[in-house]
Amino acid sequence: MADIKRIGVLTGGGDAPGLNAVIRAVVKAAFSSGIEVLGIEDSFDGLIEPGRSRVLRPADVTGILRLGGTILGTKNSGNPLAYPFPTPEGDVDYSARVIENFHLLGLGAMIVIGGDGTLAIAHEFSKKGIPVVGVPKTIDNDLFGTVNCFGFDTAVDFATDAIDRLHTTAEAHHRVMVVEVMGRYAGWIALHAGVAGGADVILIPEIPFDLNNVAVRLKERELWGARFSIVVVAEGAAPIGGKVSVIAEGDPATAERLGGLSARVAHDLGKLTNKETRYVVLGHLQRGGTPTSFDRVLATRFGGKAIECVVQGDFDKMVALRSPDIVTVPLAEIVGKQRRVPLDSDVIRTARALGISFGDHAPDGN
Repeated sequence: MADIKRIGVLTGGGDAPGLNAVIRAVVKAAFSSGIEVLGIEDSFDGLIEPGRSRVLRPADVTGILRLGGTILGTKNSGNPLAYPFPTPEGDVDYSARVIENFHLLGLGAMIVIGGDGTLAIAHEFSKKGIPVVGVPKTIDNDLFGTVNCFGFDTAVDFATDAIDRLHTTAEAHHRVMVVEVMGRYAGWIALHAGVAGGADVILIPEIPFDLNNVAVRLKERELWGARFSIVVVAEGAAPIGGKVSVIAEGDPATAERLGGLSARVAHDLGKLTNKETRYVVLGHLQRGGTPTSFDRVLATRFGGKAIECVVQGDFDKMVALRSPDIVTVPLAEIVGKQRRVPLDSDVIRTARALGISFGDHAPDGN
């Protein structure tokens, strides 16, 4: 059992519905265990610059369960291990300052809430002596070691509602509507929202596509009398032999920005099908708003488990969902790995059985 009286908590990477639910659970569970919580602002920047932290008490987190975003702020750039600066002894990074401020603030451990990049940084600081517990966060659901991340259910729910709304205008105008969703290099959002929303085509990163096959599928629907179609496109999908669509290149501290695929797909499908085609990019709308009840419960369970790890001295771990239980996984086992949609997924098999095209081969007539 660890005798820790004060811990820090920070949120890193992109925002996701449920972050505040984790913070709330951490603060309340810590208070019950006699541990004070210091909220670190704007990810690891709060441990580099002075005056960017504050004590969080149960009263400070009352009412935030239902709120999107994060009361602590977050960043998806600014890796303290990636920016060298000159000193008389040579170039060093900001890790020493982070460690120094960790001790100056009187912290005994850190709870780091974030995605793959943030948790990789947390693991490096764990190896440098900071006791760390990771909490997985991403709407993309692509973190290795956990069945679900909070934020995913909310993103899918929003995307499904958007697809439902696009059905009405697509049908009214006899159009093909192309909907681009987030997910980076994993197709979880596109697959689940596409199936839930009754899409006719779903393009995901795990299955390279040929738009000629997609066009055949849409023409078949026209012959059946279905004069409209819905195509769901994951931002990281790519044509067979092609590359993902990038709107901004990455650097050592910032990931590349994906986007623009839906515009290309809509343009090309319009030519291939001779149908009026429009595209919609849902973008950051998927990150915002109130978390679903599932995400609130999952985030709360993660936060409670994280404090349990602190009390037990179980560090350099990530809390994870292994249905129906919340377990811990060594950070070393998840860093650098990605959870993508398996090609033998029952959801993919079911989608194909329903006649949904993934663009990898021509329809078989079902």
